[in-house]
Amino acid sequence: MSIQRIAVLTGGGDVPGLNAVIKSVVYRATEMGHQVIGIRRGWEGLTHVQPELPDGGGSGYVRRLDRINTRTIERTGGTILHTSRTNPRRMRAAGLPPWLGEADRERYRVDEDLFDLTPLVLEHLEALSIDVLVTIGGDDTLSYSQVLADSGVPLMAIPKTMDNDVRGTEYCIGFSTAITRAKEAINRQRTTLGSHERIGVFRIFGRDAGFSALYTAYVTSARCVIPEAPYDLDALAHLLKADHADNPSHYAFVVTAEGAIWQGAQMSDIGEADAFGHRHKANVGEALAYELRARTGIETLASELTYDLRSGEPDSIDSMVAVTTCVSPTMVLVCAIAVPANGSTRAAAATSVNVSFFICPPCG
Repeated sequence: MSIQRIAVLTGGGDVPGLNAVIKSVVYRATEMGHQVIGIRRGWEGLTHVQPELPDGGGSGYVRRLDRINTRTIERTGGTILHTSRTNPRRMRAAGLPPWLGEADRERYRVDEDLFDLTPLVLEHLEALSIDVLVTIGGDDTLSYSQVLADSGVPLMAIPKTMDNDVRGTEYCIGFSTAITRAKEAINRQRTTLGSHERIGVFRIFGRDAGFSALYTAYVTSARCVIPEAPYDLDALAHLLKADHADNPSHYAFVVTAEGAIWQGAQMSDIGEADAFGHRHKANVGEALAYELRARTGIETLASELTYDLRSGEPDSIDSMVAVTTCVSPTMVLVCAIAVPANGSTRAAAATSVNVSFFICPPCG
């Protein structure tokens, strides 16, 4: 088998477990005699890299990965490769590589201030001699992964998001840790809610999907509202007031996804859109707390369960999933391109990992 070169990148928001995925890819690939490099800062690494420079230019977009420099990375959160929310298909002039000349910019222009750098990404993959690209991300990162797969890039996509909402998968890395952290935070705050006899409103991530909110409510025996089902605000206020009265400590609480809204109301988006067109939701937690106090006459407290849930080391489930989803698929993918059916070294092999089952790592 000829030596293959595998590149790994992480895109979008960070979650616990990313480093475990990176380490798993490195360990299995190097065990089979393959080389692994890390692409830093997500898709920006493939739009801004300068392949002719040893470290890829910029702040160092290319990093050699081996068993030494990845030995302990799974013990920490975040991603050692760093990340960004770059969308190569929809880049603004201000975000283009500074070294890209005016003539080259025109090649990629699709609108007045919109550029599609996909051809440049493909050129960079070729220049870096990448045989397989492993992308770790959510909907946005994986949607662009599909663009590259459709262009003939051998690629393996691994779903990660604390929202657990990547279509076609049953589990996304980072979800279990988020629920574990949310449960711990809510249980700590029960004493404050009870001491002041308040109604608590806990806002959690979930712009369009309510998995994080629903599972958090499930493990804390809480009321819950999600984006998929606009709810009756008066009915919710009635339930929480009854919960408050029935609780010997006289407190109650509800978990709300950031995109959940009551019937007849609208929650606006705020701030600038990112590269994939997403804007932040206005704080539904504060708005809901205000409405509940007005309807129940009980003091309310809004609390954010957002970025803290995606920080720090992964729990045991995310650690196991991160390792297991990489080990066998990585081996299958690199074997598939080692002797491509059509004789081309760039035979397409797009794989999306569905983690509805586990494969014993030692058995491959």
